Amino acid sequence: MKIVMAIIKPFKLEEVRDALTGIGVHGLTVTEVKGYGRQKGHTEIYRGAEYAVSFLPKLKIEVAVAADLVTNVIDTIAGAARTGQIGDGKIFVMPLEKAIRIRTGETDADAL
Repeated sequence: MKIVMAIIKPFKLEEVRDALTGIGVHGLTVTEVKGYGRQKGHTEIYRGAEYAVSFLPKLKIEVAVAADLVTNVIDTIAGAARTGQIGDGKIFVMPLEKAIRIRTGETDADAL
């Protein structure tokens, strides 16, 4: 089992969710986050004054999947979240040692 974590632009959430549902992934967690990468923020003008925005709003999506689905999930997220512009985000994959469904007590792949 693996956790696939993706940092994406907020307006791409529905496309990513729909794409993941289309490949059979039905559960995900979404967190509002702020950050920057190579983009290093940007400047905005508010009431005539220019100011720097160092941390940009992003969404973090976390999906727990069986190891054999990881490549498909990565390709699906990348395809749905891609705009071709700087700041599209990143995808990280981490091992998932154990999963437990609290309601039923199912464990590991059965709990996903």
